[in-house]
Amino acid sequence: MPGILYLVPNTLGTTELAADPGAVHPLESIIPRQVQAIAARLDYFVAENAKTTRAFLKLLGSSTALAKPIQEIQISELNVNTPPAALPALLAPLLEGRDGGLISEAGVPAVADPGANLVRLAHQHGITVRPLVGPSSLLLAVMASGLNGQSFAFNGYLPTDAEARSKRIRQLEDRSRKEKQTQLLIETPYRNGAMLEALAQSCQPGTLICVATDLSLPTETVRTQSAAQWKAALAANKAPDFHKKPTVFLLLAE
Repeated sequence: MPGILYLVPNTLGTTELAADPGAVHPLESIIPRQVQAIAARLDYFVAENAKTTRAFLKLLGSSTALAKPIQEIQISELNVNTPPAALPALLAPLLEGRDGGLISEAGVPAVADPGANLVRLAHQHGITVRPLVGPSSLLLAVMASGLNGQSFAFNGYLPTDAEARSKRIRQLEDRSRKEKQTQLLIETPYRNGAMLEALAQSCQPGTLICVATDLSLPTETVRTQSAAQWKAALAANKAPDFHKKPTVFLLLAE
């Protein structure tokens, strides 16, 4: 019988142990104990980033005994540069009866993540896929934004070219207005400032824009206001503290 492919949630950013030994473990408020226990017994992972996976396992091992020392846990990488021809080899251990975990660099795997292709192949091979509960920046952002949670769409990254980006923003705003749908997008963290400026300049004054940064982390901030208000805040040098921090942007045209 094939093993089980567990979809293991990661933290949404750097999470460190508190200096106080009596402090609550940082994973306790993010990932359920049952999920931690399942992840801790796995000795094979397919990871978007091996380094961040080892950091996660180190944090996990500080609260739950791992099946093996971290250096003995097998980690194979699957990222945007992995060719489709390499996917079958990543499933080989599971087809041999070994349970494995798919883990993203941050948040839940297979959502805005290259792991989705491996999950599809697992289904084709009759491998059981079990998603585990954990933090999703997209859903947390929708929850906290105050925008329409009945209908929303994730659009990934927008063009880096300023003119093309503004055109795409106006398209998303028009779609939002027609369908009453919240539009979500992300940006490389060091370009967060340029993205907010583009949103404030390209959207109609009354369009609502939410900026959700460092979700689930101690430095979390969520702020929703109109494009006109954001434009005024930027002009007054009152931009959010989000440079190089993971951020989800949302807009809703009413």
